[in-house]
Amino acid sequence: MNFLVCTKLTYRIAILRCLLASAMVGMVSIAAAETAKPNILWITSEDNGVSWVSCYGGTNANTPAIDQFAKEGFRYTHCFDNAAVCAPTRSCWITGMYAISNGTQPMRSRNMIPHDKIKYYPDLLKKAGYHTSNPGKTDYNIGGRADKDCWDYKGGKERFGWRMRGEGQPFFAVVNIGDSHESRAHGNVDNPRKDPATMKLFSYHPDLPAIRRNYAKYAAAVENMDRKVKETLDALKKDGLYEDTIIIYNSDHGGVMPRSKRFLYASGVHCPLVIRIPEKLKHLYPAEKPGTTVDRIVSFVDMPKTWLSLAGAEITDSFQGTIFLGSAAEPAPKYHLSFRERADGRLDHVRMIRDKRFAYHKNYMPYAPAGHHLAYLWKAPATPAWEKHHREGKTSEVTGRFFRARVSEEFYDNKSDFDNVHNLIDQAGHQQKVAELKKALRQKQLELFDSGLLPEKMRQRRASANNMTIYEMVRTKELYPLEKYLDAADLVLVRDKANLKTLVNWMSDKDEGMRWWAITGLHLLNDDAMSAADVLGKALEDGSHEVRMMAAWTLVKLGKPDRALACLDELLFEGTNNQVMLHNVLDWMGDPALPLVKKYIEQGKTRQGRYGIGILGRIAELNGW
Repeated sequence: MNFLVCTKLTYRIAILRCLLASAMVGMVSIAAAETAKPNILWITSEDNGVSWVSCYGGTNANTPAIDQFAKEGFRYTHCFDNAAVCAPTRSCWITGMYAISNGTQPMRSRNMIPHDKIKYYPDLLKKAGYHTSNPGKTDYNIGGRADKDCWDYKGGKERFGWRMRGEGQPFFAVVNIGDSHESRAHGNVDNPRKDPATMKLFSYHPDLPAIRRNYAKYAAAVENMDRKVKETLDALKKDGLYEDTIIIYNSDHGGVMPRSKRFLYASGVHCPLVIRIPEKLKHLYPAEKPGTTVDRIVSFVDMPKTWLSLAGAEITDSFQGTIFLGSAAEPAPKYHLSFRERADGRLDHVRMIRDKRFAYHKNYMPYAPAGHHLAYLWKAPATPAWEKHHREGKTSEVTGRFFRARVSEEFYDNKSDFDNVHNLIDQAGHQQKVAELKKALRQKQLELFDSGLLPEKMRQRRASANNMTIYEMVRTKELYPLEKYLDAADLVLVRDKANLKTLVNWMSDKDEGMRWWAITGLHLLNDDAMSAADVLGKALEDGSHEVRMMAAWTLVKLGKPDRALACLDELLFEGTNNQVMLHNVLDWMGDPALPLVKKYIEQGKTRQGRYGIGILGRIAELNGW
């Protein structure tokens, strides 16, 4: 072999070795990226639904930081909150469980859960070697454990908790931004930074100057929030961590103008979700490239399970969500479930299930108007302005519906009716989808052991009497026959007088839960329940105070007020084990309850609730007492 040939061969071998070495390095780098523990930053903003974010089509506020972030990441188009208000939502987040499954769905209830069975996701992240931080809002609505207990960095002067980790330690950091919170819509709205004339109103709001100004004030608050998002991202970049961190942005539920936050309509539960994944972790991309949208359904309950999966941490059996991102992603769910119960002092009971387009709502307390007075909600000037407009008889069928009693079921096409003002429940062309969603709702309620089929205080009493948490009680069929309650509720909500005999028979059931559904059914029959007046009279002495209250209200409606009002008087002044429900019933009753409320106020009873004037104080205020 001559010298020239030998040299060429040696050169080719050298090149081949270099290529092989380079390929090996690339393979090692990919493998390292796939096995390394990624940093995770979770940015949450409070109370702003998709309508307030410009990359989702919102026009009232400009959100350039989030918009740019969406260009670098993946924008989810079907992300939904499970609870529509903060504390029950954050209960879902910290446990990875639907709050209705462990009894933590009523606002500020802080019911106990079995902490040995239900793990908080930060504990599992710490176990996997992560530094965890949440220096801001917790509000987990759970008893038996301090909210901050599960975090490494619990708060202090440092806003960005990742800066408190050990050297080289992967981090999971929560940065919660409160600038868009409902409270930022409270107070004076006379000189908003934004132009009220440019505001786009939801179709259920009347076009009033105070409402436009309130929109404008809140839009400016959302823009302040967007600047805080930018500050957070800039801090991560300054620390040289931007390309090493999975970054999530979403709001904690919808809001914040009246009939959004706290309510299960699209404006209350449809939330922005944007996730940026650095290129070195591109094997985790949920779509082909950044800047695109992802249309799979994501429920908030899915998030903690997904974060644990991304971190390679243990996922215990208690987590009820679906992993929606990464190599362990699970099949996308077909439906999303939301729930609503007591918010502050106001009772309600709604379940909503939806797919990407259609939503079915079941109102278990249809006699309660959605828009009954709630002190905190009324702090935003838009709400009393809207209520005044309604009391003056100036609202339309659409703009006045918020303040009226509801139907049992609602069904909306969210594609053509995001505002959820056209109830299609009785339209022939939708009956197959309605039946599908009703079936899916029941299956989900059974799967989750939905704890809401008894009134809140009744379920608490039953759990306490058996030395159990609500979580444990609802999983004991002898104590909580859920299928039976679901069947009873379905019969009741039909409001068919053909069921009168069945309801009367249930009134003698030894289970106060069945008597509750019976009295609810009789109440909803209105005049068709007249023949059951004697049974209703006996119910004024029922062992369940909830049954007594509803029996009294029903008799008043039937024109038989004497014994009924005497029963309510006794409960109001001699004591009841469900004062919250009693005050709600007195308000729902309207004029017949006024003498009782006036007597209550004249005796110097408190007018105040947790966040302002209480229910009976509000009645006194409206009547000038």
